[in-house]
Amino acid sequence: MLGKNVRVRITKPFNSFDSKTGIQYQLNFGIAEIKTEKKNFIYSACVMGINHPVNIFEGRIIAVVRHQDKRPNYIVVAPKKSRYINFEIEDAIRFLEKGRRYSLECLYESSCGAVVFRTIGGERRFLLIKNKRSSHWGFPKGHIERGENEIATAKREVLEETGLHIHIIEGFSSTSEYKIAAKVEKRVTIFVASTTDTQTTIQQEEIEDYIWLSYDNALSTLKFENDKSILSSAQEFLAQKNI
Repeated sequence: MLGKNVRVRITKPFNSFDSKTGIQYQLNFGIAEIKTEKKNFIYSACVMGINHPVNIFEGRIIAVVRHQDKRPNYIVVAPKKSRYINFEIEDAIRFLEKGRRYSLECLYESSCGAVVFRTIGGERRFLLIKNKRSSHWGFPKGHIERGENEIATAKREVLEETGLHIHIIEGFSSTSEYKIAAKVEKRVTIFVASTTDTQTTIQQEEIEDYIWLSYDNALSTLKFENDKSILSSAQEFLAQKNI
């Protein structure tokens, strides 16, 4: 369902008031029909990114709101070229949910992290971590949270996952986009950072292991070509900066 183009017939326009529920609609809200090969489904739908009343809206499904009680689920639709992540959607639908419990399945995810290095025995060593969910070696990273910029996210995620305080070196960032399970569109921005901390303390809930490796060993340990490319670019950047 995520990423599918749909047409929404608006029944409760932006800024309208429903006297039965007492809700002032801060989004256009209506009905969308989703056609499949076997059956057509009718969903309630709210529209983000359009701050004026409309009658009909055509856009892309960017989220599914699933309630933990008997209230019906609904979809969130937005213009095809827009991009909203979890907390932005949560803020937009707060007037509907009013603190009630729900889960949110989102089309877009944005994460930030860092290629972290320090000097060990006179040699530059790079930090790799093994995430429990993927079981592959990679760089510490995680989702952007409300009120953060990309650098703040990278610093917080590295600290949470490894216990390391880092210094982001200006002038380098690598952004890649890919799909998870053929539906979730993920954007990851990786910086390069140094640390003088010598104690690595992994986040037991999420991280299985960590290792500090030379460039060559780190490169051969990484599985994904995109990660290898990021590490190679970071190494070249550090060499050019004579760091």
